[in-house]
Amino acid sequence: MTETTERSPSAFHQHAGRGAFNAAFFAAVGPYLNAAQRRYKGAVFADLPEVVVEFGSGVGANLPYLTPGGTLIAIEPNRSMHARLRAAAARRGVHLDLRERTAEDTGLPDRSVDTVISSLVLCTVTDPAGVLAEVRRILRPGGTFRFVEHVVAPEGTPTRTAQRVLRRPWAWTFEGCSCERDLESAVRSAGFADVEVERYRLHTPFVPFNPQIAGIARA
Repeated sequence: MTETTERSPSAFHQHAGRGAFNAAFFAAVGPYLNAAQRRYKGAVFADLPEVVVEFGSGVGANLPYLTPGGTLIAIEPNRSMHARLRAAAARRGVHLDLRERTAEDTGLPDRSVDTVISSLVLCTVTDPAGVLAEVRRILRPGGTFRFVEHVVAPEGTPTRTAQRVLRRPWAWTFEGCSCERDLESAVRSAGFADVEVERYRLHTPFVPFNPQIAGIARA
């Protein structure tokens, strides 16, 4: 499939070593994580339209949910992800409109898209509220934001303790990723017309990452 690429100045400052590590890590671990999340992704990413905007497309973990022959507008500032993302899009027969921009500033027109998706992305952005405002800006009325994200664990639980103890090394390794964000509250307070959220827990060795939510927010 053909591909277009847009680059623009952004607030994302890529670390050469960690950027490459994360691209390799998610390429290797992605199939395992996808298997663990299949039920939840299958529900919220069902029946996607021909054109989808994805924040943090990474190495293409969510391409199997897109329609072959459709278009992915991929907002992915980490250049180390791009080669794998291009290859994955080509294998799936998806046209790739790759934008090396941050999720806070997509460059897309107001009310121009029907669906935005994200998975394991809002944990890493600098300004989650700003990203959600950008989602609302670019969605057409009635459009959907579909998300699968990991979130803060309840206070007093062993997982919450692990999140607190591992906060700094986790964030350093995964380029700012926070395990301590209440993203459900963030989405619910972002001004969407309707929000549906399912809370669940994965059972993986990545303990701080296991509390998760999946949902659909409608503009």
